[in-house]
Amino acid sequence: MNSTQLIETRRSIRKYENKEVSKENVQKLLKAVRWSPSWANTQCWEIISVSDNKIREALKAIISPKNPATEAVVSAPILFALCGKLEVAGYYKGKATTIFGDWFMHDLGIATQSLALAAHDMGLGTLIIGSFDHDKAKDILSVPKSYELATLICAGYPAQSPKPPKRKEVDEFIHYNRF
Repeated sequence: MNSTQLIETRRSIRKYENKEVSKENVQKLLKAVRWSPSWANTQCWEIISVSDNKIREALKAIISPKNPATEAVVSAPILFALCGKLEVAGYYKGKATTIFGDWFMHDLGIATQSLALAAHDMGLGTLIIGSFDHDKAKDILSVPKSYELATLICAGYPAQSPKPPKRKEVDEFIHYNRF
C-alpha cells in the first residue's frame, strides 16, 4: 500500500480479535515512532506499554463517560500510553520559541500518526484515545511531573471494518495566498 492509500484507508478500530500481536510487530510499531520527525530532533516522547489487567481496568474506569473507546482499553491486545517530556520541544535555552509554547503535542501527534499508519500497513488496527481523566491516568501509570500523558493508543487485529466517515472536500478548506 502506498502512503496515500494508508492515510485514506486507516480507521479507528474499537473491537479486536482475541489474537496476540507478535513482539516483532510491536517493535516495528515502536520503530515507526523512533523515526518520527520532532522539533529539533528532541524526540520528546516516552511510551508506556500497558499489559497489566489491573492497570487497564483502572484506566478503563477513567475514560470519559459514553466514550465508545472504553472497552477497547481492556480488550485490545496492545495498549500504549504516549507521554511527552515538557519544556524540551519548542524550547531553546530554556525558553519557548513559538507562540504555541511547548511543542510536545505536535511531536506526539506525529509519533501517533506514524504508529497508526505503520500498524495499518501491518494489518493491525488502532484507536487513539484522548478523552479521559489525564491527571488520574498519570497517577495510575506513575508518569513523572516533568511529562504529560497525551494519549492512549489501542492496537490489535481488527474484528470490524468501519466505513469511512464523511470528509470535507479539498475545496472546502484550501485558501490560496490569503485566508
